[in-house]
Amino acid sequence: MIPEKLQEIMKKDGVVAIATIGEDGPHMVNTWNSYIRVSEDDRLLIPAGYMHKTETNVAYNNQVLITLGSSKVTGNNGPGAGFLIKGTAEFVTEGPDFDLLKSKFSWLRATLAVTIDSATQTW
Repeated sequence: MIPEKLQEIMKKDGVVAIATIGEDGPHMVNTWNSYIRVSEDDRLLIPAGYMHKTETNVAYNNQVLITLGSSKVTGNNGPGAGFLIKGTAEFVTEGPDFDLLKSKFSWLRATLAVTIDSATQTW
């Protein structure tokens, strides 16, 4: 189950950072909170327009770290809340997860589907 506070953050303005590790070390890419959708089985579905390096890294090591937050959501100590998500990822280029995002984002070339292992509120 995705925490309610995390769901609230995903509906607000904010930047998402996605970290992967490949043969040549770490790599980060960004997207927007509002682009993320949640599948029926609580995976994060993130549209990938480019993310070619991220895709290469996920093929090498499917572990990802994701941070996201919003100043518009009340956190533990006042304005602003954020999360650190640890999970496993895969790139999907066909099927329901792909079709769902393609209907929202015409520029989509793949869906980055993330199974959450942990979601920890950081502030």
